[in-house]
Amino acid sequence: MKLSCNREKMFAAFQLAASVVPSRSPKEILLNIKLEATEERVTLMSTDMDAGIRIDVEGVDVQTPGKALLTKDRVGSILREASDDQLYFETNDSSIIIRGLQSEFNLPSGNPDEFPTVVGFEEESFFELPARLFRELVRRTVFATDTESTRYALGGVLLEINGEEITAVGTDGRRLARMQGNGKAVQGHRTTGMSTIVPTKTLSLMEKSVGDKDEMVHIAARQNDFLLRTSRCTIYSRLVEGRYPNWRQVVPQREHPIAITNSVGPFFSALRQAAVVADAESRGVDFHFGQGSLVVASRTADIGQSRIEIPISYTGEVIKMTMDHRYVSDFLRVLEPQSNFTIEISTSAEPALFLTDDGYAYVVMPMARDR
Repeated sequence: MKLSCNREKMFAAFQLAASVVPSRSPKEILLNIKLEATEERVTLMSTDMDAGIRIDVEGVDVQTPGKALLTKDRVGSILREASDDQLYFETNDSSIIIRGLQSEFNLPSGNPDEFPTVVGFEEESFFELPARLFRELVRRTVFATDTESTRYALGGVLLEINGEEITAVGTDGRRLARMQGNGKAVQGHRTTGMSTIVPTKTLSLMEKSVGDKDEMVHIAARQNDFLLRTSRCTIYSRLVEGRYPNWRQVVPQREHPIAITNSVGPFFSALRQAAVVADAESRGVDFHFGQGSLVVASRTADIGQSRIEIPISYTGEVIKMTMDHRYVSDFLRVLEPQSNFTIEISTSAEPALFLTDDGYAYVVMPMARDR
């Protein structure tokens, strides 16, 4: 194998592939990234046996096709530290040589034929959706999952595809995030039941791989795994075992809720100020809605008190709720500061429902505040 490449583009692809490589493994070969060069393209592949990625590298000129194993740490360091715009890769029977204008590295390399197969996207039935929507589905739900819970189903995001609609749900049992959008079901692709749960870590990698391109992406849910295809990469992931809780029972369905529309920026600012006096043990922040204003307040015995007031449209009787400020902040953080949202409340003991006009719903359970 012999090729030249743009260092920055190779490094960007290498970093993405490296995020799948396990930090340690009884199978030493998994600590490598496989490079495969053909006359048409250069592809990097990595896997930890639960997830895998195939990513095409841009800016590569292949003189001689071939394949090689690249060590994650050493080759990653070379790509990061080199000052050359172009690097040259060449293999012989037992090593790989990487050259710059004034540098040369000769590294031992294993047998690439022993590397496990990383599956491609060959599905005829799949779901097509805008990359922008896929990113929002992930960004607005992964933070609400519980990766440390013994309830494994909560360690991922549930994806439901029914007709032209896709729904993503994440929960840790104390709050729940749900995002919906529309795409195109090719050959009637859909999910069944509530078992298409994609691990949080892999889904975050998928969101990162989509990047900021304005394109369409393809996803396919199979019995035991999940596939994503973009214009330059394919990622697969085993599904989380278990059945997801009935999330629809968690989202409040009230006949006459109190609905208050707020602007993200001022609301988030008030919350951050109030949380200044909160600590790790006392995370509850009091929200007083009513009489034309929202008062956000907090107090901690050893730190002090805070009180911030902003105007709102609700002029009825005061309703007081105590919520974990971290959970409310997580919701606001994934929205644009200039955008609006609606919060639906009923009583101090019932959950708050946060809504946007683009299919996003977020439920936060109230906290008990000792007096």
